[in-house]
Amino acid sequence: MTGTLPLSVAIVCRDNGATIGRTLESVAGWASEIVALDSGSTDGTIPLLERFGARVERVEWRGHIRTKQMALERCSRPWALSLDSDESVTPELRASIERALQESDDGVGGFEVNRKVWWAGAYLEHAWQPEWRLRLVRAGCAAWTGVDPHDRLEMLPGGAAARVERLAGDLRHDAFADLSEFFDKQVRLSRIAARALHEQGRRGSAWALATRPAAAWLKQVALRGAWRDGWRGWCAASAVACAALMKHAMLIERTAGGGDGAQPRPGEDGAR
Repeated sequence: MTGTLPLSVAIVCRDNGATIGRTLESVAGWASEIVALDSGSTDGTIPLLERFGARVERVEWRGHIRTKQMALERCSRPWALSLDSDESVTPELRASIERALQESDDGVGGFEVNRKVWWAGAYLEHAWQPEWRLRLVRAGCAAWTGVDPHDRLEMLPGGAAARVERLAGDLRHDAFADLSEFFDKQVRLSRIAARALHEQGRRGSAWALATRPAAAWLKQVALRGAWRDGWRGWCAASAVACAALMKHAMLIERTAGGGDGAQPRPGEDGAR
């Protein structure tokens, strides 16, 4: 694969054939390296990766944070762009990345991009907006952290290149094809989150179960203005509330000694 920028693209994946083609098409021809860590795909994911010249490594899934960090560490270019297998770079964002890599000074260590959900034929312009994510970083300047499955890329403290700037253009997020798929994912992700919180000593409560879903709904509708997205916005806000309810209900179950124990079920921790 021949690229024009000193840029690696890091992807973790498993059975993402439905979305990863768009991801790869959006970086083909201008990123000089694609690094993909695959955790057991059996669909068309790996053939797609190979078609686009990605360097594919088959690895055991170690959770969102550790696996994404492994992918980042395998990047060999001066800059790395971390993408989920359901995200793609829009033309405007691509132009911003090209300018940033050509013009940024040595004090800039990373760039945030605004991720925007594409659903039912259009972007959600208000629900989940804005969603700034650090994704483009200088080599050795950042690391993945957070609490599974809610990973985040953060700048390492004390580095000379510590400044973070923002890029114009959106990162398209094909997070789900329909609400049925959204809820299917949230059952799995809520279980992972509840387990991770319980292992950190967090305990569930009736108060959290009663208030957090409502707060999540109000945040989307009142603060983000999700209602301006029409029926899609109302549904998105309600789906977020349902996800919060599932997580806190599962945490209460674990606190009471129920649930499925500390170990994940087979396939539970797969890549997104």
